[in-house]
Amino acid sequence: MSRAPLLRLSSTESDVESEVAVITERPWNVIVWNDPVTPMTVVVVVFRRIFGYSNNKCTHLMLTVHHEGRAVVWSGKRERAESYCVKLQVAGLHSSVEQDA
Repeated sequence: MSRAPLLRLSSTESDVESEVAVITERPWNVIVWNDPVTPMTVVVVVFRRIFGYSNNKCTHLMLTVHHEGRAVVWSGKRERAESYCVKLQVAGLHSSVEQDA
Protein backbone atom coordinates (compact mmCIF):
# COMPACT_ATOMS: atom_id res chain seq x y z
CA MET A 1 0.00 0.00 0.00
CA SER A 2 1.47 3.39 -0.96
CA ARG A 3 0.93 6.62 0.92
CA ALA A 4 0.67 10.09 -0.51
CA PRO A 5 3.60 12.32 0.40
CA LEU A 6 3.01 14.83 3.21
CA LEU A 7 2.77 18.44 2.18
CA ARG A 8 5.25 20.60 4.07
CA LEU A 9 5.12 24.37 4.20
CA SER A 10 8.34 26.25 3.81
CA SER A 11 9.32 28.67 6.56
CA THR A 12 8.36 31.67 4.42
CA GLU A 13 4.84 30.38 3.91
CA SER A 14 4.26 29.78 7.60
CA ASP A 15 5.64 33.19 8.62
CA VAL A 16 3.22 35.16 6.49
CA GLU A 17 1.04 37.43 8.58
CA SER A 18 -2.18 38.89 7.36
CA GLU A 19 -3.68 42.05 8.68
CA VAL A 20 -7.41 42.39 8.47
CA ALA A 21 -8.95 45.71 9.32
CA VAL A 22 -12.21 45.27 11.15
CA ILE A 23 -14.43 48.30 10.99
CA THR A 24 -17.26 48.28 13.48
CA GLU A 25 -19.93 50.89 13.19
CA ARG A 26 -21.10 52.34 16.45
CA PRO A 27 -24.84 51.83 16.93
CA TRP A 28 -27.39 54.63 16.98
CA ASN A 29 -29.54 55.06 20.08
CA VAL A 30 -33.16 56.13 20.16
CA ILE A 31 -33.65 58.32 23.24
CA VAL A 32 -37.03 59.09 24.80
CA TRP A 33 -37.10 62.18 26.99
CA ASN A 34 -39.35 62.83 29.97
CA ASP A 35 -42.19 65.27 29.58
CA PRO A 36 -44.69 66.43 32.20
CA VAL A 37 -47.72 65.93 29.94
CA THR A 38 -47.85 62.36 28.64
CA PRO A 39 -49.35 59.88 31.12
CA MET A 40 -47.10 56.96 32.07
CA THR A 41 -49.64 54.40 30.89
CA VAL A 42 -49.66 55.98 27.43
CA VAL A 43 -45.86 55.73 27.23
CA VAL A 44 -46.04 52.01 28.03
CA VAL A 45 -48.69 51.46 25.34
CA VAL A 46 -46.64 53.38 22.76
CA PHE A 47 -43.50 51.34 23.52
CA ARG A 48 -45.47 48.08 23.19
CA ARG A 49 -47.04 49.15 19.90
CA ILE A 50 -43.85 50.48 18.28
CA PHE A 51 -41.21 48.05 19.57
CA GLY A 52 -43.28 45.00 20.51
CA TYR A 53 -41.54 44.79 23.88
CA SER A 54 -43.08 42.93 26.82
CA ASN A 55 -45.19 44.87 29.27
CA ASN A 56 -42.45 44.50 31.91
CA LYS A 57 -39.76 45.92 29.61
CA CYS A 58 -42.03 48.79 28.55
CA THR A 59 -42.80 49.61 32.17
CA HIS A 60 -39.10 49.50 33.08
CA LEU A 61 -38.21 51.85 30.20
CA MET A 62 -41.05 54.22 31.09
CA LEU A 63 -39.88 54.36 34.72
CA THR A 64 -36.32 55.03 33.58
CA VAL A 65 -37.57 57.94 31.48
CA HIS A 66 -39.62 59.22 34.41
CA HIS A 67 -36.89 58.97 37.07
CA GLU A 68 -33.76 59.71 35.03
CA GLY A 69 -35.23 62.13 32.50
CA ARG A 70 -34.36 59.94 29.51
CA ALA A 71 -33.86 56.35 28.42
CA VAL A 72 -32.30 54.54 25.49
CA VAL A 73 -35.24 52.57 24.17
CA TRP A 74 -33.60 51.03 21.09
CA SER A 75 -30.12 50.75 19.60
CA GLY A 76 -28.97 49.69 16.14
CA LYS A 77 -28.62 50.92 12.56
CA ARG A 78 -29.15 54.61 11.86
CA GLU A 79 -31.99 54.28 9.35
CA ARG A 80 -34.07 52.14 11.67
CA ALA A 81 -33.30 54.39 14.64
CA GLU A 82 -34.53 57.42 12.69
CA SER A 83 -37.67 55.54 11.71
CA TYR A 84 -38.41 54.62 15.33
CA CYS A 85 -37.75 58.20 16.41
CA VAL A 86 -40.32 59.53 13.94
CA LYS A 87 -42.89 56.95 15.07
CA LEU A 88 -42.36 57.97 18.70
CA GLN A 89 -42.75 61.64 17.81
CA VAL A 90 -45.94 60.97 15.85
CA ALA A 91 -47.25 59.18 18.97
CA GLY A 92 -46.54 62.34 20.98
CA LEU A 93 -43.31 61.39 22.76
CA HIS A 94 -40.22 63.55 22.83
CA SER A 95 -37.46 61.50 21.21
CA SER A 96 -34.12 61.91 19.48
CA VAL A 97 -31.36 59.84 17.85
CA GLU A 98 -27.70 59.92 18.84
CA GLN A 99 -24.72 57.78 18.00
CA ASP A 100 -23.46 55.57 20.81
CA ALA A 101 -20.28 56.83 22.47
